[in-house]
Amino acid sequence: MTERDWLTEQFENNRSHLRAVAYRMLGSLTEADDAVQECWLRLNRSNTDNVENLGGWLTTVMSRICLDMLRHRKSRREDPIEPAAPKPEYTPRAAGDPEAEAILADSVGYATLVVLDRLAPAERIAFVLHDLFDIPFDEIARITARTPEAARQLASRARRRVRGVTAVPRTELAQQQSLIEDFLTALRLGDPSKLIDLLDPSFSVHADTTSAPRGIPEGIHGREAWANLALQEGHGARWARVAMVDGSVGLIVAPRGRLFRVLQFTYADGRIAGMEIIGDRERLNSIEISSLAA
Repeated sequence: MTERDWLTEQFENNRSHLRAVAYRMLGSLTEADDAVQECWLRLNRSNTDNVENLGGWLTTVMSRICLDMLRHRKSRREDPIEPAAPKPEYTPRAAGDPEAEAILADSVGYATLVVLDRLAPAERIAFVLHDLFDIPFDEIARITARTPEAARQLASRARRRVRGVTAVPRTELAQQQSLIEDFLTALRLGDPSKLIDLLDPSFSVHADTTSAPRGIPEGIHGREAWANLALQEGHGARWARVAMVDGSVGLIVAPRGRLFRVLQFTYADGRIAGMEIIGDRERLNSIEISSLAA
């Protein structure tokens, strides 16, 4: 076996791992594949005679490539075009397949993806490498051109934003989560009676001008009136996911990794008392989103 054949074999052995790293850093299938290709080109241009751990070396190279791509994306104010990182063994189907996109999104979590997209590139790299791939801070420091302590702080800041903070008691939070999960299930199943049972008799909805469908009033009062309308217009429910929204349980819609809608709820006596649908970009940027699992 020639040295080139050996390098090719080692790269192929690490390809799924490198792709997983790139997916989680970039949130884009297309950009991740570009990063993998660039990593292969750099391997071919480099002298690896003194590299003891080629897998670790490749991960470092991939991280630096992704960091450069994230910085370039920030400078162009671009958004990622795919929903999230698949598990390493998952082979994505054709682009645009809604089922495939939902699987990809759930593999990391919509809320986590939305938060990661708002982080500075170095924060995102530090969090992904340390919390998702257990890379030591000494190595992250070399990748991000910072001290190990600064790298630790980057990951800590990112972790706080991903996990979020809530003042809602745990028992109340669990009740909210159960209500919203049942609410989402009823919408997806098109079950009006189940949906109405979850809503307070005085239930009301307000949607901003960006979110209200054409011909539909921005404010609706009464659970029966809204439930019937929601089931008619509920085709977007498949993209909604439960998340922490400004400290309580809500829903976010981010079909391609970009926050599109937020649904905030108020609660009363074990039911959903009200809902606000937010689509205005300025307001969306000010909302704190975090992972419910945390």
